[in-house]
Amino acid sequence: MFWHAKGWTLFQQLIAYMRRRQSQAGYLEVNSPDMMDRGLWETSSHWQNYRDHMFTTDTEDGRSMALKPMNCPGSVLLFQHGLKSYRDLPVRMGEFGKVHRYEPSGALHGLLRVRHFTQDDAHIYCTPQQLQEECRRVIRLTLDIYNEFGFDDIRIKLSTRPQNRIGDDATWDLLEQSLIDSLANENLDYVINPGEGAFYGPKLEFVLHDAIGRDWQCGTLQVDMSLPERFDISYIGEDGERARPVMLHRALFGSLERFTGILLEHHSGKLPPWLSPVQAVVMSITDDQKEYVSQLTELLNLSDIRAESDTRNEKIGYKVRQKTLERIPYLLVAGRQEVADGTITIRTREGKQLGNYPIDAAIEFLQEMTTPPDFVGADKHRYQLKKMLKAGHQIPQQEAEQSGAPS
Repeated sequence: MFWHAKGWTLFQQLIAYMRRRQSQAGYLEVNSPDMMDRGLWETSSHWQNYRDHMFTTDTEDGRSMALKPMNCPGSVLLFQHGLKSYRDLPVRMGEFGKVHRYEPSGALHGLLRVRHFTQDDAHIYCTPQQLQEECRRVIRLTLDIYNEFGFDDIRIKLSTRPQNRIGDDATWDLLEQSLIDSLANENLDYVINPGEGAFYGPKLEFVLHDAIGRDWQCGTLQVDMSLPERFDISYIGEDGERARPVMLHRALFGSLERFTGILLEHHSGKLPPWLSPVQAVVMSITDDQKEYVSQLTELLNLSDIRAESDTRNEKIGYKVRQKTLERIPYLLVAGRQEVADGTITIRTREGKQLGNYPIDAAIEFLQEMTTPPDFVGADKHRYQLKKMLKAGHQIPQQEAEQSGAPS
């Protein structure tokens, strides 16, 4: 994808949100290379089972390389570094990893299906005794995050062993039952999706039901005992002997590109104020308010509110209609009276008039309305308003000029 500035702002907000949620849930953020040696993919068995979907190249020194279609093998190498004890587990590694998968041109579909995308991937390494609790933690986190983005109708599918798979039936029985028990313990309904699991393990698929009734497959949780075996990773158990960890593969947004498309469809472009690329626009009625609008816009941005100004020589009604169509949550209007009083008039993109606010109260209100939902217990105003006002970043009180324009 080629991201324009506003789209990239949205993308970065999604990553920042997930980064905070994962940190709160005990994840360590890591990163692995986009391109790795063929031998790694042979060990993971991606080369044998997923080769048709991989982008590969041969280098001049005779090596075969592949752009990663999955983040999993890189995570395994990171876990493999250094000796691990049972006391260190579970290890939860998160990565905003870029992956590349060859999709037939006819399958490509805007943001919803691309060949290069970013996953909010995570891999959890735990003991068999910790498996149930870790699955339940992932399920709870997944459902909570979807609710915060406005999705409350979520369907869960259990995808079972495919025909083309690795690992024995006893291992598959254990892993499938672990997912079933985790869902039962959370009192969650699910449907069986037979034969649609990954080649290395069964998975849960979280399907979002949007505002107009469409289903979108989004996050996944997969349990895996094959990759730890293939890479021969281990930890030292309580008995002092080497033991094999269980590996969980987890993505909640799935593809950030796809999740962005789903969000835009679900909200008809009217993203929640905390997520909107532009949260407020400050508009002048005449040229006499240009300086006032410019200073207020700067103050809003210093207050962590993403704001832009509109001082074009256009009628205010035209500006309001245009910015409403751009789905900007808060429209701020400054006329003669606002400049004289040091205030601003605020309305919403839905057309609701919120009234006239002093500048400090307007900033405080907008900070509260644009605070991300995961800022639990945080100071909603982040002390920035008081700091800026003390530092002298105030809009000066100006006498209204006789422009004859309505306020």
